Amino acid sequence: MLRGLDLFSGAGGGSAGARAAGFEMVAAIDRCPIATATYKANFPKAETITSLLEDVDVAALKQRLGSIDLLLASPECTNHTCAKGSAPRDEASRATAMHVIPYARAFSPRWLVLENVVHMRPWSRYEELKSELRLLGYQLTEHVLNASDFGVPQNRRRLFVVGDRECPPNTEINRHPGRRPSAKSILDPDGIWETTPLFAQSRAEATLVRARRAYEALGPDSSFLLVYYGTDGGGGWQPLSRPLRTVTTIDRFALVRAGRNGPEMRMLQVPELKRAMGFEEGFLLPVGTRRDRIRLLGNGVCAPVMTAVLRSLTGASD
Repeated sequence: MLRGLDLFSGAGGGSAGARAAGFEMVAAIDRCPIATATYKANFPKAETITSLLEDVDVAALKQRLGSIDLLLASPECTNHTCAKGSAPRDEASRATAMHVIPYARAFSPRWLVLENVVHMRPWSRYEELKSELRLLGYQLTEHVLNASDFGVPQNRRRLFVVGDRECPPNTEINRHPGRRPSAKSILDPDGIWETTPLFAQSRAEATLVRARRAYEALGPDSSFLLVYYGTDGGGGWQPLSRPLRTVTTIDRFALVRAGRNGPEMRMLQVPELKRAMGFEEGFLLPVGTRRDRIRLLGNGVCAPVMTAVLRSLTGASD
């Protein structure tokens, strides 16, 4: 079986996609202990290492693991993403992507996939990173992929830098046929989660303004999602008929629907956000607080997208 190593593994979304594409993930490295504990729960046979990449003895790791066929990497994205706004960028955080190079050099896997936010491309060292990979023998292609094109009920655009040491990578990635799944598809049935009245006395006026915009567009008694922390001109809400807007590392979405005593609202819950990320129902998030698990999901890789990318590399069929 083809063998893989996951750097900046997080909870293991990229690895879940690789597993579905036929890879055995033999090891993963992440500095967050909650992430590596989650990874271990889902990949019990893999070696998990809680560490900064630069603190790992790569030669010793290579001796333990032996050869691998695939290197996955999802470097820190916070200081690339537009969600950072006008706040200063941490160049040390951005430069974590360069730590992929020693692992690619030591293991020399045939394939590698580097995933990050699209805003990584203007980074001053992005071309240097690709140049270093080319010097190691990788032929590269770049893809900007939206998870909603792959059966994931979320609009999530990400950059995938794909490398193959033996031939040029396929420039076409097979999308999921049919209509994009909607945000409605991730919701749990009525009554599972506690709700509060939308027009509660303590409700923030900004929240009510978002809700009124939605009612003006959809009509009374409609169900919709309030969207917080967005600056994209969406009005602070979205209909349930479209894919969910991008899941982030913070609580961002509240469901509003008609109740017995008027409109009610609640925040989307971890199982719903897990579906929005394309994780299979059996994928475990066994440790950490609710906030921790939302952070893991927001930092994650949508598994179905990674599966499609890797199948394009290996020539495997769906």
